[in-house]
Amino acid sequence: MRLRTIGLSVAVVALVSAGLVWANWGRIAVAVAPKKMATQSRSESARQADEAFWQTLHGGHYDGIQPVLEFLTSEYLKTPDDAVTGAHVAWLHIWRAGERSRLASVPATITDDIRLSRKYFQEAVALNPAEARYLGFLATVTLAEGTIDKEEATVRRGYFMLKDAIHAWPEFNLFTGGYVMSQQPANSDRFKEGLEWQWQTLDDCVSEKVDRANPDFTKYMALETKEGPKRVCWNSWIAPHNFEGFFLNMGDMLVKAGDWQTARKIYAIAKLAREYPVWPHRAVLEERIQSAETNVAAFNAPPGGGKPVIMINSTIACMACHQQ
Repeated sequence: MRLRTIGLSVAVVALVSAGLVWANWGRIAVAVAPKKMATQSRSESARQADEAFWQTLHGGHYDGIQPVLEFLTSEYLKTPDDAVTGAHVAWLHIWRAGERSRLASVPATITDDIRLSRKYFQEAVALNPAEARYLGFLATVTLAEGTIDKEEATVRRGYFMLKDAIHAWPEFNLFTGGYVMSQQPANSDRFKEGLEWQWQTLDDCVSEKVDRANPDFTKYMALETKEGPKRVCWNSWIAPHNFEGFFLNMGDMLVKAGDWQTARKIYAIAKLAREYPVWPHRAVLEERIQSAETNVAAFNAPPGGGKPVIMINSTIACMACHQQ
């Protein structure tokens, strides 16, 4: 009996050992798998897909997202090592989710766009880790996905990823981070931090501390540039009304925080842009200035019922900056 027991024990140990060896081999096999490398050249069809992307985005053609998304996704499947194509797929998904209030009825499956956006931005970051914009967007959709799933670990991962993105390119990602935080309750630490990030964006863009009591931006307009990291502080081909959209959002955040007096001054800075007279959404800003005080309550109420909503919850969440 004793020999039988010993034999059984040896067999169990052998099976366990074999299982551990197999598990270790599995981890080793995954660890040594060749990494996907970014392509060094792009096809003509990929460039055509890019053109379709920009025409749709700059034209504000929300209804045209699906056919262009089909085009871009088919290009990604042909060349999944193309970071630009992957990022464009991700942006279309986040645009569709971001401006969902355009829809007569918002389906529950709109949340799938957040998940897919995260997947494609994750691919883009893996292929081009030096592109801090990709990292910033990946962080924001990771935060959004964690919020949807009520998964605090994912929310925290997205938050600290966002901090890394801010460190890599503060002029761009302080705004990106603050924008996504604008959805939080006005009395929350995350919202307050997001609003502070908007002020820090201004400080970084002009290389000095902007007067928060009297934010007169007139003297800074001569600093406008199309080069270097500070180019994202101004209007560009990518975001033709980035300047106006930034101050629309920052004004909305100040209103939500209850400081509608300063918000009016911030809103008014948008008018300094040379492109302001042709901005498709200038009427929104003019109305914001007039209704700043009454919008405090509206911006702090749940969306719906025809009430005004902050920029990130509106039909121009992306178009305020990107529509020509």
